Parts: sequence; structure tokens; C-alpha cells
Amino acid sequence: MDDKLSIRVNVADRYYPLKVESDNEERIRKAARLINEKVLQYKQRYVDKDIQDFLAMAALQYVIRLIEIEEKEVDSSLEEGLKELTGMINHCLSEK
Repeated sequence: MDDKLSIRVNVADRYYPLKVESDNEERIRKAARLINEKVLQYKQRYVDKDIQDFLAMAALQYVIRLIEIEEKEVDSSLEEGLKELTGMINHCLSEK
């Protein structure tokens, strides 16, 4: 059975038809809402720019945040790996 839904998503006053998995619909709508909120913030702050500038700045801000989260995950798994190795070394040393 095909779980794809046809939806229309509004991003920066344009509607985009999408076919999405039913379990992704809420996530996609939330993403569009967050983008629209960020675009509105920029629109209120900078009146002399056009919508393309606001979309670019919103995209840049969200990708920066994504990169920060990915870097924290890498740091976290590296730290966990080091703790595991330290534990193994300590265990080996205590056996001798």
C-alpha cells in the first residue's frame, strides 16, 4: 500500500505540492512553519530586502544550527569512545 500523501506546503508565500510519507507530513509542515517564521522575522527587521534574501538568510541560519548539532554529536561519540577505551585499558592494567 502506498502511504504517500499529496500536500501543499506554503513557504514564503508560495505553495509547493509535495508527495510525502504520511509519517513525515507533520515534520514537513513544521519545517515550513519555522522557515516562514524566520522569513517574517527578517522581513520585519530589514524592509529594503526581497524575499530571496530572507530565504537565503533563514537557510543559512538553520544549516549553521544543523552543523553545530552534528559537530556536538561527533564530539559526544568521540568522548564516549575514549571513555570506553580508557575503561578497557584500566581493566587490563588492573588484571596485571
